[in-house]
Amino acid sequence: MELFNVYPLVNITPVKALGAKLWDDKGQEYLDFYGGHAVISIGHSHPHYVQRLTGQLQNIGFYSNSVQIPIQRELAQKLGQVSGYEDYSLFLCNSGAEANENALKLASFHTGKKRVVAFKGAFHGRTSGAVAATDNPKIVAPFNADHAISFVEYDLAAVEQVLQVGDVCAAIIEPIQGVGGIIRPSDEFLTGLAALCKQYGALLIADEVQSGYGRSGRFFAHQHAGIRPDVISVAKGMGNGFPIGGILIAPELKASYGLLGTTFGGNHLACAAALAVLEVIEQEDLLAHATELGAYLRQELEANAGAEEIRGRGLMVGIKYDFPIKDVRDKLLSDFHIFVGNASDPTVLRLLPPLNITRAEVDRFLQALYALVAVSAPDQLAKAAG
Repeated sequence: MELFNVYPLVNITPVKALGAKLWDDKGQEYLDFYGGHAVISIGHSHPHYVQRLTGQLQNIGFYSNSVQIPIQRELAQKLGQVSGYEDYSLFLCNSGAEANENALKLASFHTGKKRVVAFKGAFHGRTSGAVAATDNPKIVAPFNADHAISFVEYDLAAVEQVLQVGDVCAAIIEPIQGVGGIIRPSDEFLTGLAALCKQYGALLIADEVQSGYGRSGRFFAHQHAGIRPDVISVAKGMGNGFPIGGILIAPELKASYGLLGTTFGGNHLACAAALAVLEVIEQEDLLAHATELGAYLRQELEANAGAEEIRGRGLMVGIKYDFPIKDVRDKLLSDFHIFVGNASDPTVLRLLPPLNITRAEVDRFLQALYALVAVSAPDQLAKAAG
């Protein structure tokens, strides 16, 4: 049997990782400035993370949600404390797409309605409802296309026009779009959106799958705007590589048996991984570190990267050029051995390093980027003129 070939792969085989570094099967070292799509929040193979998982595995790795699993409650209490949402409830699942799927389902159950407001450029996952709310027709199968979704710009008048019809269960928004190119709705827009949802009886879902867990310098990116969504979806950095996701649910939304469910969600190993992440975030003050290093990174890029725009907050950064960045991205990997990301916008370079990245590692990336852009920008301009 062969693998179902749906991923374009670079010819690199990582076999070891520590902190922000990777080593391949030939012994070559790489700097990880992408964190496997923002997943590596506290660094690869963090000693506390390894200890937590190893200790848990030596006791019990899994049993279903038909029994008492105290580590789930421990995780919920810790997440509430660190995030500032102690009065919310937690439902655990396995991925960001599953988190968004459950968030949308919960909103529909709660309101008795089915339409969803989503935003241009959005990416919420590849499961049925999540992919329907994703603004990319290429990955929406006919089976997924019958959901009632209204895509709008970041325009409060346009949002209100949809809400006025009266059939909307939720608006779902990324406080910072990741795949879309590190696009950030203004804090004023988020505040207005929250007010409109409340006015018209729709739930506000904050998709913090990529922007959450300290990446923006606050625990959640929406906290910069001072809003409290009804449901918050999390995954990626939540488990530092161990598959886990979840939704934080406002106290007004009540649970009932069978309303939501999962086999693997909240298993012992996943909860141990998630607790390790929260403990390291606290112990190493990674929110402050992400704020400080992110400010330094953006300041240096604005001064020296020759870019049209530097986007994002904290250590969720987009560098927009006036030419496609594919060659820059490829050469960062092949010539300088640095992993970075791209976006649906081919002119945006996406940076999502571990939150405990060092200043020396940031400087290593910056020097490599400057060297490449100095060569690539004239080449791209010449190609455009020709």
